[in-house]
Amino acid sequence: MKKVKHALLALFMGLGALHAQNKIDKVNITYGHELPDDKQTLVDILGEANGKIYGVGLKKDDYFLKIFDAASMKLLSSSAIKIPELNDKDVEFENVYLLNGKLYVLGSVYNRKEKAYSLVANPLSEAGKLGAEGTVLFKVPVEKKSEMGSFYFRTTQDEAGLLVMHATKLKKEDAVKYEIKFFDDNLKTIFNTTEKVVFEDDKKKDVTFNIPDFQVGLNDDIYVVVSEGYRDKKNKKRVETFEVHAYKSTTGYKKEVITIKSDGRYPLNCKIVPSGNELHLMGFYLSVRESGRVNNDLEGVYAATIDLKSNTTTSLKFNELDYKTKVKLIGERRARKGKDVPPLYNIIHIIGRADGGMIMLSEYQTVYVGQSTGLSIGGIGVGVTPITYTKNEIIVTSLAKDGSHEWSNVVPKEQSASISTMFLGLSFGGNSGNFSVGGAIAIPIAQMGSGPEYLGALPIYKDGDLSIMINDNVKNKGITDIEEIKSMGNYNKAVPSLFIFDKNGNITRKDPEEAVKDGLVLRPGVSYEVSDNEYIIYSARKKADKLGRMVIED
Repeated sequence: MKKVKHALLALFMGLGALHAQNKIDKVNITYGHELPDDKQTLVDILGEANGKIYGVGLKKDDYFLKIFDAASMKLLSSSAIKIPELNDKDVEFENVYLLNGKLYVLGSVYNRKEKAYSLVANPLSEAGKLGAEGTVLFKVPVEKKSEMGSFYFRTTQDEAGLLVMHATKLKKEDAVKYEIKFFDDNLKTIFNTTEKVVFEDDKKKDVTFNIPDFQVGLNDDIYVVVSEGYRDKKNKKRVETFEVHAYKSTTGYKKEVITIKSDGRYPLNCKIVPSGNELHLMGFYLSVRESGRVNNDLEGVYAATIDLKSNTTTSLKFNELDYKTKVKLIGERRARKGKDVPPLYNIIHIIGRADGGMIMLSEYQTVYVGQSTGLSIGGIGVGVTPITYTKNEIIVTSLAKDGSHEWSNVVPKEQSASISTMFLGLSFGGNSGNFSVGGAIAIPIAQMGSGPEYLGALPIYKDGDLSIMINDNVKNKGITDIEEIKSMGNYNKAVPSLFIFDKNGNITRKDPEEAVKDGLVLRPGVSYEVSDNEYIIYSARKKADKLGRMVIED
């Protein structure tokens, strides 16, 4: 949960400056002042501190630090962020992070001569000025640019620390390496470690290695989930290792390995949820054939609870998808014939209930990278690549405290957005054949502002009731049957729709009484979660951009 007290104070003090724009059922959206038409698109909301809201703006290839008054949502300043070169090399903008009220710009750079991939950070003033000297957070040796791997980021729950992982596949060594560093709000290194996993040199084995999630827990403890497996062709079985690498502050960050028995199943993805002296893991799993081959279908949801004092698994449940959920996902005829549910659902949100249970939201997500058009300069492809992001229906799964299944339901939606972007012949995302990092699709900040920000959903939870806000086609008003849903189409003409789940999983759809012509359109991809019950949001319609707050009223 993020810094709630500052947000609530700003909300109550600023209600006079805000006015209601949209209200569907108990979910109320209030907007502030109309933002100036400066041709800058807000592509990220960093957080809230010191009575201000901080964000990142994008105009063509230039980034801006945008600061708003937290009460009135009025723009206070917009300053260009100029990242200096590192050793005469251009630094690629990664993002700006707000740590305990302090701003830092992070960028990455590849040096071909040194064969190194570096991550650098600079303090950033509210006037957009960078500190005199940057800090090199990582300097990773790499063989070549196409194999330099990627950086991944997590902030602590109180947003006072930053966890960074670099992960890559070492093709020459037939290995995978991950390096993690944990920094405080002054970017001082608290902990760092490097792990390498070498695969057996047996081409007959179907080897996979996944890092589905890594997180900073309570007391600044660090957890990395690792899933490694292969098919033993001789013995006709799947050998799977599913474990947590725990680095606890109380033990001086000594590595502890916690093994979870997957019982012949293949964990597809995972979400880590720290809770006191317990660690919860949940996600989807695939079935495995008697021959040891992994089936390409979604069998169900697993949930594990780990006692962190003893590092033992106290509960482990594998829940198969129920027939009603399958019908909603693939249709009654296909479900009746036993057809597969595709393994394309990524976990986008976990909600912890007061009774110890969990609600997991998983969204159908794909990325299609089209054929590039362009030139080859010095042997490196340079051109324009069409990319289509798809984010469709959401499976909502309620699990009891012991991980057993209570109910499931589906939010029906069809959303996609296509963009054209420059490329440099690099692999896309965190996947590389049999090696992957992360779960839900992370859209690069440079590609926001051109359509992908309209995709997705905003879940909001209070008093046992879950509400999920999405953008939808106005023709879908009142429709909950996934077979009848029309694609969102033109996202600039989308309207908000609300799906409400009660404690038993029953779904109710709420739509605006009438679509407001030229009304503001919500951008779920550019939002900041203050708490389970509140978001800072960004909505726009052509030149009428506004910041606002979305809350559930009593």
